Amino acid sequence: MIFIEFCQSNMALWTKSVFEQLGHDPEWSDAEVMESECLGNCEQCFAQPFAIVEGEVVAADTPDALLTEIRAFIKKKEELDRQWRELGF
Repeated sequence: MIFIEFCQSNMALWTKSVFEQLGHDPEWSDAEVMESECLGNCEQCFAQPFAIVEGEVVAADTPDALLTEIRAFIKKKEELDRQWRELGF
């Protein structure tokens, strides 16, 4: 399962549409998309769209670009996980 967290304040400014798209996208049905009161990135929160994906900050200049970055991050992580499994880890 993949965990994606969104800050409530950042959602109010930037990322509500990204949160909703990921929460309803069947491609990411195994992702846990969560809304948190605060993620502790207050300075970034007011400057640009961001989310915490698997414990790492993923950010972009626009909500659409953030959605693209999150999807790319997840695909890369899934590929790395697959490679590790093939190596027996």
